[in-house]
Amino acid sequence: MRHLRISLELILFDWGSKTYVMGILNTTPDSFSNDGIYADVDSAIARGIEMLSNGADILDIGGESSRPPAVYGEVNEISLTEELDRVIPTISGLADKAKCLISVDTYKSKVAEAAIAAGAHVINDIWGLSRDPEMAPLIADTGVSVVLMHNAEEPKYCDVVLDTFDFLKAQVEFAVDNGIGEDKIIIDPGIGFSKRTDENLEILNRLEEYKKIGMPLLVGTSRKATIGQILGLPVDDRIEGTAATIAVAISRGADMVRVHDVKEMNRVSKMTDAIVRRR
Repeated sequence: MRHLRISLELILFDWGSKTYVMGILNTTPDSFSNDGIYADVDSAIARGIEMLSNGADILDIGGESSRPPAVYGEVNEISLTEELDRVIPTISGLADKAKCLISVDTYKSKVAEAAIAAGAHVINDIWGLSRDPEMAPLIADTGVSVVLMHNAEEPKYCDVVLDTFDFLKAQVEFAVDNGIGEDKIIIDPGIGFSKRTDENLEILNRLEEYKKIGMPLLVGTSRKATIGQILGLPVDDRIEGTAATIAVAISRGADMVRVHDVKEMNRVSKMTDAIVRRR
């Protein structure tokens, strides 16, 4: 069984034993899901603690919106200083008050470095170490873990699963070549990022193919546009659609799910685990 060891032995993930729940904690004013808590650190910390009490195993804190411009309109890039101001106080507060496992959603090494110093244990890089050349050495030197996600500026797929598989496999090899331990790597096919609805569904249906890479698999479908397009529902009314995707993802091999609605999706995960992880 592959393990993910976190600094100070804070937690040990026993991959395959259960589905781990990553709670999404946005500190942005323009999150696609309308759940950002910007400029109110106390509220963000309280929300994070609530997620932990509802079953989150890890909190993923992000300060810059990664919503797809093609779906939600242009996204304004923010400065390094602004991103740091948004995420670091919340990370520090949660590290101090909750002593919990923390991930930071960033592709910038300077943000990652400050987040690690503040108490983050995992870097969730939506560009899979392909954007900032300083990110891989930082992760290797500090010993934190990393989520490698697939993304693309101008996607052209012959087969969306095989193409994203090849990218993730190559980035895992790149990470290892740069000194990142194999037991520190998680992969994410990037559902909703540079992919059409039919492509997102294809990935979800063939998710088990990514297991051949040999790394724990994270899936993030929570409230995404594909669900809204299929059900014809706004972003704040997609909980049942999200639940269906989470159950299918787990049945296809997901090891961790990234969600907004922690209490409900923790229940979905536990019920699905009872069916598919019977021993």
